[in-house]
Amino acid sequence: MPVLRNFQIPGRSPLRVTNAAVATSHPLASATALRVLQEGGNAIDAAVAAAAVLAVVEPQSTGIGGDGFMLYAPKGGSEVIGFNGSGRAPARAELAWFQAQGISEIGGHSPHAVTIPGVVDMWSQVVADHGTRELGALLADAIAYAENGYVVGDRVAFDWRAAASTVAHDENAARVFLPGSQPPKAGHVHKQPQLAATLRAIARQGRAAFYEGPLAADMVRHLKSLGGLHAEEDFAATRGEYVKPITTDYRGHTLHQIPPNNQGLTTLMMMNVLEGYDMKAMGALSPERLHLEIEAGRFAYAARDAWIADPAKAHVNIAGMLGQDFAASLRQRISLRRAATEIALPELRKSDTVYLTVVDRDLNAVSFINSIYHSFGSGIMSPGTGVLLQNRGMSFRIDPAHPNCIAPGKRPLHTIMPGMVTKGEKCLMPYGVMGGDYQPFGHVHLLQNVLDFGMNPQSALDAPRVFASGGTVEVEHGLRQSTRATLVAMGHRLVDAPEPLGGGQAILLDHARGTLTAGSDPRKDGCALGY
Repeated sequence: MPVLRNFQIPGRSPLRVTNAAVATSHPLASATALRVLQEGGNAIDAAVAAAAVLAVVEPQSTGIGGDGFMLYAPKGGSEVIGFNGSGRAPARAELAWFQAQGISEIGGHSPHAVTIPGVVDMWSQVVADHGTRELGALLADAIAYAENGYVVGDRVAFDWRAAASTVAHDENAARVFLPGSQPPKAGHVHKQPQLAATLRAIARQGRAAFYEGPLAADMVRHLKSLGGLHAEEDFAATRGEYVKPITTDYRGHTLHQIPPNNQGLTTLMMMNVLEGYDMKAMGALSPERLHLEIEAGRFAYAARDAWIADPAKAHVNIAGMLGQDFAASLRQRISLRRAATEIALPELRKSDTVYLTVVDRDLNAVSFINSIYHSFGSGIMSPGTGVLLQNRGMSFRIDPAHPNCIAPGKRPLHTIMPGMVTKGEKCLMPYGVMGGDYQPFGHVHLLQNVLDFGMNPQSALDAPRVFASGGTVEVEHGLRQSTRATLVAMGHRLVDAPEPLGGGQAILLDHARGTLTAGSDPRKDGCALGY
């Protein structure tokens, strides 16, 4: 029986259309994607155009100084294509150098946290291979918003204010993002003319404008002035790659994720564990269901932190972690009534990201995610580009025994993860949930809401969330007090979530009826649109 919305309390209905649907975290990006589709572009075109707009209007969450990943199901079929657009450490990033400098960990504002951005290369490659428009044309709206200004959204302003100190430490970033020494408030108009010029150069010359020549030289020069190990050759060598998604079965559905260095494997491990329980019998927001979600997360995250790394530079036993024997061994360690005491998670990091999804009139389905990691990334901006650089390299370890140890040309453990569900020969749902380390929890919560509890994408995204981090469980305000009390009685130490947990989008394909049902997370400023 479908879960119906209570129209007497605040909320929003899902978008229901027949031709095409988009869902992003910002209305301007959704509008751009819809325009591209209505003008004849396909889902790839619309996704890249929307991602470029988000790189301007959500500067705390994403930008061309960051990374991206994609899952793509052509024609609504079960074949899913993956793309890894994550950047690498500089060629001079030798472990011995960090040890000699006495560096034991990489801080978020450090130049060493800046891995080479991969997202511009990703946009260029996927548009050339699967799109129908020129990249330059798809950047037009982003250039216009950067040049002429955009109105700061409410959630963007909330994040901006919280992360103002990140951009304050770099005079170039402070000049752009702290006009008048203050973060802009919701409703203020903000411009980034220098970024507009950089985007315009990419529109004219393609990816080479970013990775070779004056723009790359300016970024390298600034990073070197701060002590970075970067070289222009690192930028010139940057290439993303197509990858075969990793999958698992969940109650007759195939769940697709990007393979390591991505953390998507964590979601698949959690779902393998939870498939062994009758979740539906427990109720969608019951303490029993949430307890199992928390416990599965604790054990899967422990495996993630110990074993997931760049498989080109370290051994990663993907098959073992995806195996049913491993899932069964974890279930044996989970009590139905008590929180585990023998395992503790480190303090996990939530961060800002943008996720978007598009399904076009030919049912091409795109799951697309871009990020600069923490709010405003490293806070480092080179003086001549307007490009804010990510701090993804802070995920590296300075530990030769750890598979995620920093090394030349290595990709760090990456948190941003697009998702896709297929069933039989059909694509069922492109989806994603943002939020740094929270994302595997968010994916599991959304997937089970749809697959086990029959929610539509909007209801599934609306539902309150929990997140186990360190020795506590963060709980959103919407969770009932009776459920909280039972979780406490089970041994969980609850704290109110200091900020909303993640944000997401999803589009459900009903092939029999020929309809699309889309949802966009109320925790962000965005919306779903279609026709």
